[in-house]
Amino acid sequence: MHIDLPEKLYYSIGEVAKAFGVNASLIRFWEKEFDEIQPKKNAKGNRKFTPEDIKHIQLIYHLVKERGFTLGGAKVHLKEEKKKTLSNFEIIRKLQHIRAELVKIKDNL
Repeated sequence: MHIDLPEKLYYSIGEVAKAFGVNASLIRFWEKEFDEIQPKKNAKGNRKFTPEDIKHIQLIYHLVKERGFTLGGAKVHLKEEKKKTLSNFEIIRKLQHIRAELVKIKDNL
């Protein structure tokens, strides 16, 4: 899944939810369930997600929504094979980006 977020230091929960096509409540739920997601909170308590948080959310989204893992299965997978999973996920993400670029080129021919 390719998310369309501008490059910034922090993202609101609304921006993150919209980018992933999910409800903000799901992002808050994943924040409680997965230690990897740790947004900063301002004085009002509003969450501010960093690009690192976005990467973790992308990985969790990939495992749960695209590969069909249960939350428990995703947690175990992240703990036991985090380095391998992150590496594979990065490769998949880069290949998807390359494919999208090639499709654009093909469509312009």
